[in-house]
Amino acid sequence: MRIVFMGTPDFSVPVLDALVEAGHEIAAVYCQPPRPAGRGKKDRPTPVHARAEALGLSVRHPVSLKSAEEQNAFAALNADVAVVVAYGLILPQPILDAPKQGCLNIHASLLPRWRGAAPIHRAIMSGDAETGICIMQMEAGLDTGPVLLRQATAIEAEETTAQLHDRLSAMGAALIIEVLSNLQDLTPEPQPENGVTYAAKIDKSEARIDWTRTAEEIDRQIRGLSPFPGAWTEIDGERIKLLASRLADGQGVPGEILNGDLHVACGQGAVELLRLQRAGKGAQDRETFLRGWTLPTGTRLSSE
Repeated sequence: MRIVFMGTPDFSVPVLDALVEAGHEIAAVYCQPPRPAGRGKKDRPTPVHARAEALGLSVRHPVSLKSAEEQNAFAALNADVAVVVAYGLILPQPILDAPKQGCLNIHASLLPRWRGAAPIHRAIMSGDAETGICIMQMEAGLDTGPVLLRQATAIEAEETTAQLHDRLSAMGAALIIEVLSNLQDLTPEPQPENGVTYAAKIDKSEARIDWTRTAEEIDRQIRGLSPFPGAWTEIDGERIKLLASRLADGQGVPGEILNGDLHVACGQGAVELLRLQRAGKGAQDRETFLRGWTLPTGTRLSSE
C-alpha cells in the first residue's frame, strides 16, 4: 500500500521500520519539527525524523496542518492510508479525509480506557492489571474512533513505563501490519460509551513522593513515572529520583529506611528501591548507588 506515516517519538520508530520491512511504499513521513536540545540547545531532529532520513524517506515537519497549502500538499501524496502513532498534532478533517482508506491510529491502551496523551503512565499508576494496543480509524474526536483490531497484555508486577512502552511499541508494529494485510475484511467496532477514561498529560507536580501514602500507590507512582519525569524524594536535602521499585515487607515511620536493602516504610506497608539517580548523575542500581552513599537504617526520606 501507499502510506503516509505520521509519528514523532521513539515509540513510533519500530512501526515505521515494520512498514518498510513489510514492503509498503512510504509516500512521506510526517513528524514534529526539530527542537532545541542538549547543552548547546541546537535543533535536534525527532527520533522518527532521524530514522526516516536513515531509511532514505521523504520527511515533512510542518508546525501545523491547518492551512490549505499543507492540506493540499498532503492530499497530493495520493495515499491509500495514513498510519498515525504518537504524532503530536491534531489532524483537521481534510487530512483525515485525504487518504483513500482514511487514517489509522495506533493507540497504547484498551480503548475506551485511557484516551489521550499518557495512556502507558496512567495504566501503571492506576494499578491496571492489563493494557494493550488498539488500531482505530481516526475521526475528529480525541481517540474516539471505531477499533479495527485490539490486543491485550498483562502489566507485570515490577514493570516500569519504559519497559511497557517498549513492549507496546513492538506490539503496535506487529498489529498494524496485520491490519493492513486484512483491511478489507475487518469490521470497525464503535467504542462503548461506558468505561471512558482520559490519560491526562503527566505534570511534574505529580512526581514528588508522599511517603504517607500506601506502598501500593507509591510503587505504582515510581514505576509509572520511570524514566520521565521520574518520581523523586529528598535525602539530606538532595533530590533523588526513584526509577524502579517493588513491594516489600516492613513497617515504620513513613519515609524511614528500614534496612540495608533500601526497604522504605510507607503510610501502609513498604517499598524496596531498586534503581535510583542522584542529581547530575546517571541512574544506578541499588548496589552501585549504596557504594557511593551509605544510608543507615533509620534515615528519613523527605515528603515535604
